[in-house]
Amino acid sequence: MVMRDSLERYAVYIKDLVKIFGRDVVAVDRLSLYVEPGEIYGLIGPNGSGKTTTLRIISTLLRPTSGEVYVFGINVIKDPIRVRSIINYLPEEAGAYRDLTGLDFIRFMLSLRFSGPRLIQAVEEAVSIADLGNDIKRPVRTYSKGMKRILALSTVLASKPRLLILDEPTSGLDVEKSIRVRDLILRYNREHQITIFLSSHNMLEVEYLCRRVGILYKGRLIAEGSPEDLKRITLSRNLEEVFVKKVAEIGS
Repeated sequence: MVMRDSLERYAVYIKDLVKIFGRDVVAVDRLSLYVEPGEIYGLIGPNGSGKTTTLRIISTLLRPTSGEVYVFGINVIKDPIRVRSIINYLPEEAGAYRDLTGLDFIRFMLSLRFSGPRLIQAVEEAVSIADLGNDIKRPVRTYSKGMKRILALSTVLASKPRLLILDEPTSGLDVEKSIRVRDLILRYNREHQITIFLSSHNMLEVEYLCRRVGILYKGRLIAEGSPEDLKRITLSRNLEEVFVKKVAEIGS
């Protein structure tokens, strides 16, 4: 049992989290986990396993049915505004204002957090991250899905939150851009001590990025540990095999 006065040592602390939609759809089932400051923690699992629901609760966008969630010691239910001031969240289907140019979108999104010289610096950094060349001056409606993803990612990285929550960070990207995005995530984690909590269907991506991994299945955490430990314990070559074996254990 973690004492209240020690919750600040965790970037994320979740205890007995439950989310039920309607009368009987259990999306998250008594989930407990923690994320250390400076860590990259990954959630993996099939569609409907509760990954996105968990991320949205941490991001203060959904209220849990029961349980406790803290971000750097701040209760996400009781004090969501304080939580929002230190996090940023990139959903899988992040939208962008279609009639804005890429540059105007970056300015608008970052102006919600910064002003003055700090805003100018953050905009310049996001433009550099996006690396869209002259396309940055075109309307977002003319962008491909991959370009929109890079644009959205550039704004959340440049905001340098204490906790960055990423849902399928390389969704819609080709191999070359996916590699670049993964390298950016690692660089911002290491250089700026940004804690990152992400979900992905790409288990090779999670294996590359994450120090620890949690496997969700039907809303329950069925395995957790470093990729290396999970592979060793299950005698698996990769996280895909780990997942298949752990699900088989549940069904047996």
